[in-house]
Formats: sequence, structure tokens, C-alpha cells
Amino acid sequence: MRCKEAESGFSLLEALISVGLMALLCATLATVTAQWMRGWKAGFDRMQNGDLLGLGLDRIVADIGSAEFISAGQAGSPPMFQGTESSVTFVRSAIGPNSPAGLEVVRLAEIDDERGRILVRTRTAFTPAATAAAIADGTIELTNPVVLMRPPFRVSFAFAGPDRAWRESWLNANQLPQAVRITILDGQTDEILPFSTAALVNVTAPAECAANAGRSCGGQQGGAGQQSGAPSGGNAGASAPGGGGAPSSGNAGAMAPGGGG
Repeated sequence: MRCKEAESGFSLLEALISVGLMALLCATLATVTAQWMRGWKAGFDRMQNGDLLGLGLDRIVADIGSAEFISAGQAGSPPMFQGTESSVTFVRSAIGPNSPAGLEVVRLAEIDDERGRILVRTRTAFTPAATAAAIADGTIELTNPVVLMRPPFRVSFAFAGPDRAWRESWLNANQLPQAVRITILDGQTDEILPFSTAALVNVTAPAECAANAGRSCGGQQGGAGQQSGAPSGGNAGASAPGGGGAPSSGNAGAMAPGGGG
């Protein structure tokens, strides 16, 4: 009579040990993966925020640099440019595939959102009725909102004229600022970040200034510049003492005594 052959396989204890080791290995891998995923997500968020910040800054600089010397309302009124620390309103040529040809009023302003303070670009077609007062009281509605800056970033504006002194506001001036400083702040600490830049305004005065029409170039920021150049025209000749040279204007000739020809 033959003995029964022993069956091959794992005992219950060996199976439990194998399952325990497998569970320990899976838990270790899950912990390492979770830590790596948090770091990867934080790095991805920083990269995405940096890309969005760069795109928003490019849009802000391009818009402000394209501001035009356009007066709203009555003739001779100040140009449409209102700037504060948190907003800028100006007129520029319409852009975009669906925008009609002509001018548009653009406003870059910070507003409160459920995520915090965001910088929004809104616009409307420019008309003589689109004055700063009409926009401020809501008579003229700005549409097509586009978010340019999101938390954790905030934006602060400053403005400089020919004197190169930065001001916190630029309101109802007879000229446009020569430059606009765009300061990027940390939304939580208000620390100035190295992404800050400045935009140069291409047009700061009306076309008459190119023809030396001094009266059109005056104003809060430009008045001092009118006295820096040598005077021209009839008044200059009138102040010269009698007959020092051949006067070029009629007024000068009238002031010379007794026909100095």
C-alpha cells in the first residue's frame, strides 16, 4: 500500500505574509506618489500663472501704448484718458476679428471677484457721448469683459509726464502721459514682484503740436514746455529795439521808428 503524495503550495501563514508585504509596498508607493503629485501640481500652477501673467502684461502694454489723443464731448475738451492706481480708461483703435473699423473706449480696472481682486478689460465703441462721466455713472455700458490678471497677482498703475515724475493719478489733463508704470504686486503680502514694467504711450499730444501750435500743447503736464523754446512769429520781432535787423513780420516793422529802411 502506497503513501499519499504531499500537495504542493503556500500555507495560510505564507499567504498572509505575502499580502501584508504587498499592502506595505502599495502604501509606500501611494505616499511617495502623493508627495510627488503635490510638488508637480504646485510647479504646474506656477508655470501656468506665469504664462497667464505674461499674456496679461503683453495685452496691457499693447493697449496703453496704443492710446490716442481723442477728446470726448465738446471740442477743445481734455483727451479721453483717466488713470488711477487701480484703473485706466482711454481711447484706441478697435482691434479684433469681430471689431468694426473705428475707435473704441477701453477700460482696464480691478474688480472684486469670488476668487479675489482681478483686472478686467472692457470696451465699447467710441462716440461723442462716451465721456468719462458717462462711463463712471453707468450711462455708457462697457462690454466684452476679459480677465487679464488673476490672484495671487494684483496691479497698480502710475503715470509720468514730460517731467518724468511718477504720479498716482492722471485725470482731466490736456495731454496724455508719456509713460505708464505697471507694478505687479503679490496679492497677499503686497510685495512688488520683478515682473513689473512700464508702457510708453505713442501719442501724447494732438497733431497740432507737430506744427508748433503752442496753445494746443499746454496743460497740466505740458505748460512748462511752452516756455522752453525760442519764441517765433511777430511778437519776437516786436520786442527787438528799433531797426537792429530786417524784421520778418509786419508787427516788427510797425514798431521801428521813422522808416529805418
